[in-house]
Amino acid sequence: MIRLTERKARSETRNAIRRTPLALDRGTQAERLAAQRFDVLVVGGGVTGCYTALDAVSRGLRVALVERDDFASGTSSKSSKMVHGGLRYIEQGNLPLVRRSLLERQRLRRNAPHLVQRLPFVFPVLTQDGVFDPRVAKAFEGLLWTYDLAGGWRIGRLHRRLTVPEVLVRAPRLRADRLRGGLLYYDSRTDDARLTLTIARTAAHFGATVLNGAACRALIREDGRVRGATVRIDGRDVDVRAGVVVNATGVWSDTLDALSDSGHRPRVRPAKGVHIVVPWKRLPIDGTVTVPVPGRARRATCTRWGDVVVVGTTDTDYDGPLDEVLCTREEMQYLLDGANTAFDAGLGADDVVGSIAGLRPLVGGKEGATLDMSRDHRIATDAHGLVTVTGGKLTTSRHMGELVVDEALRELGRRARCRTVHLPLLGGAGYDAEATSATGGLGAHLGERYGTEARFVADLIAEDPSLAEPVVEGGGHLRAEVVYAARCELARTVDDVLSRRTRMRLFARDLSVKAAPEVARLLQRELGLSDEEAGRQIEDYVSGVERERTVLMEENS
Repeated sequence: MIRLTERKARSETRNAIRRTPLALDRGTQAERLAAQRFDVLVVGGGVTGCYTALDAVSRGLRVALVERDDFASGTSSKSSKMVHGGLRYIEQGNLPLVRRSLLERQRLRRNAPHLVQRLPFVFPVLTQDGVFDPRVAKAFEGLLWTYDLAGGWRIGRLHRRLTVPEVLVRAPRLRADRLRGGLLYYDSRTDDARLTLTIARTAAHFGATVLNGAACRALIREDGRVRGATVRIDGRDVDVRAGVVVNATGVWSDTLDALSDSGHRPRVRPAKGVHIVVPWKRLPIDGTVTVPVPGRARRATCTRWGDVVVVGTTDTDYDGPLDEVLCTREEMQYLLDGANTAFDAGLGADDVVGSIAGLRPLVGGKEGATLDMSRDHRIATDAHGLVTVTGGKLTTSRHMGELVVDEALRELGRRARCRTVHLPLLGGAGYDAEATSATGGLGAHLGERYGTEARFVADLIAEDPSLAEPVVEGGGHLRAEVVYAARCELARTVDDVLSRRTRMRLFARDLSVKAAPEVARLLQRELGLSDEEAGRQIEDYVSGVERERTVLMEENS
């Protein structure tokens, strides 16, 4: 008789499962910031800062994380939403980054299976006006073999060639008169804002103090070393003391570095990425299809997200204000031109139901094109002990957090082993994506957002059946999700809920405006907002969406 070795659950898995929902209260978090002294204070609630906080607390350090606006409100909610190795980095000769990214891709798929899903990518081969002609496609297939061997194989599928009918099954409106086949490979995607939020919540589950709406106003020095920060929280200044301060503020990192060192020279070069959203019925595709952008040495991706398709490209130089980055009419038009060149879709400005623009914090000088700049990260400690992390990409955020904490431990004179390699994020332990999708209905909708913690949202509905109603007629999100966002996800405002907790602003801009009053009503009940404050939040949200729409539609914006 053959006996199979019993597989015991990892301690990391057991410790990442909750029996009760993780309630996060702003007042409690703020009190802890003021009362405790921490080993590590992380400034910046993007994906890198959140993973730094999670790595540090999982090693046994006392950790605080503060974010000026909202978790993922900067770059980390405005990415391409791809968890990938980066084929372009092979073209640039940066194979080590590709290998690291593919390894981290698989770790994210294992640790957050509810948030990171496998996705097919199709490269159509066209006789003209395509990403590849047949001759170039043969050379590109060699690059795909390199990608597979570098770690792409871990996803469980290798690339392959597609016939014309196979391509048209996945993208029926591709212009077939120029189509000669295609290439297919696999990568992954994620809702970047929910991934970042879940990392922050997992850090809080393990004991970190995390708070949004907490702006760093100044750094605290003791004996010439940075030992904390003065943080503005709900109108009052709070001194947060820590042994090490980590600057994880992305494109804003030069500002914080200058507070520590007056002689600091800027090292971040912002690169702008833009995406627009169109209805899937106007551009019916499955997975991701890569298309050319006419007149530009780059390609764009069209990715299906439920009933919509996100069309986007990245990396153009940007020298405008960091706090208001919007997609312009010109940028929208060249994305529409790219889609219309490849597809018989006839897309116009009126088809755009959402848009988003963000900045990637590339490290380097102003010479050369941003497209050709390295995506490697940089970690540096200045003369006053401030640890700064810049660059990198969403896919490698866990690894970056690990290296940042290694540096922080050196500053503290301590040692502790990294534990995030096998650490599931909240909702990830025990989640079976295929089984949940097969159930359909409410279970599938909540499962792909909350994983195994979807039961806590369902409990809210059981307590109050009215929360099973949609936030707005025609929308896919429930009132229970807003209540859960207020109680467990530190949502403070209408914008927090509609822009990042649900993503309605991106995927259904006009519908989100109609949803704003009901979201404000629910938040008012949960958070004790005054009528004046609730009204102001609605007004701010509506005016913000209108500003976004105006810039998008202006001819000379």
